[in-house]
Amino acid sequence: MDTRRLALLCELSRLGSMRAVAENLHVTTSTVSQQIAALAKEVGQVLVEPDGRGVRLTPAGRRLVEHGAGILAAVERARIDLSAQARPNGTVRVAGYGTAVRDHLLPLVVRLGEEHPAVRLLISEHEPPEARQLLADDAVDLALTYDYNLAPAPPDRSVEAAALWTGRCGLAVPAGLDVPAGGAAEVFAACAGLDWIVNSRNTADETVVRTLSSMAGFTPQVTHRADSLDLVQHMVAAGLGVALLPAAHTLVPGVRRVPLDNPPTVLRAYAVARHGRLRWPALALVRGLLQERAGRAAGPPP
Repeated sequence: MDTRRLALLCELSRLGSMRAVAENLHVTTSTVSQQIAALAKEVGQVLVEPDGRGVRLTPAGRRLVEHGAGILAAVERARIDLSAQARPNGTVRVAGYGTAVRDHLLPLVVRLGEEHPAVRLLISEHEPPEARQLLADDAVDLALTYDYNLAPAPPDRSVEAAALWTGRCGLAVPAGLDVPAGGAAEVFAACAGLDWIVNSRNTADETVVRTLSSMAGFTPQVTHRADSLDLVQHMVAAGLGVALLPAAHTLVPGVRRVPLDNPPTVLRAYAVARHGRLRWPALALVRGLLQERAGRAAGPPP
């Protein structure tokens, strides 16, 4: 049902004649008549009937006007609610990897509750490939993802990715292991005979490991997989292998982080949304707060 035609019928009920409706809306009487006839065809009912030199609503027309008042009011509320100037409200579905959720998204919950109580976050923990697929399936509104400078994510024209933060990565090794600092290839070469731990649900860090290992002249023996950085560190501390670890991540006892330089390994975080969706004020608010938090937390460039 075309709500513009419904609005004409409601105006006819209020003003009493098609001529009055036409004058009020600055259109022709013929246009009003044609649009109401089209509405009658849409609903399958006669809505107006002759009344002297004018027309009057039929019982079906009057009943539709009763519905129409509520329908048009709801449409207007929705328009205002979704306009760029509207106060943000609604549930924003976010999928993100664990570190981003814990360190950057969860701190926003309290702020939203205080400043924007009508906005609610629905959070699910997913690695970047899973989050991107959920976004493509329209199962979430925002995806928090990451890639590496040595393993960039493939371009996707269907989404809009906003850069959030970057962080240097080092190599997590057992604290007692003697790995001299140096260029990335030298550090990797010193660990060539060890087992390697990589992500279980994402391939980006494994790509980095294999790239730097190739530069050091060996093929890494990838033996263990885990996506929780805390679990990865405990595996390193237990002597199960070595792994990439962002510099910002707090070390657990028994783990040492060896810097990686020449080339550096840089993790890059993003907030990703489908094109056009950021016109929704609630989604734009959440992304903006994430960017603001990332800007405050940013240190010197990597």
